[in-house]
Amino acid sequence: MQHDRAAARAAGGRQPSFVRAVQITRFGGPEVLDVVDLPDPVPGEGQKLYDVSTADVNYADTHHAL
Repeated sequence: MQHDRAAARAAGGRQPSFVRAVQITRFGGPEVLDVVDLPDPVPGEGQKLYDVSTADVNYADTHHAL
């Protein structure tokens, strides 16, 4: 499920409540990296939630066995 954040902000001025993430759910090389939209995480008791605007995946991580 893909969302267009800019269009959502323009339409209602409110950013959708989701985060874009890269998931590895099966064995394989870089082709198994899936970009997915997930619900915003909610911090638990004693936890903090940080806003990360940019991140990357290390090449070595694409060859890790699950």
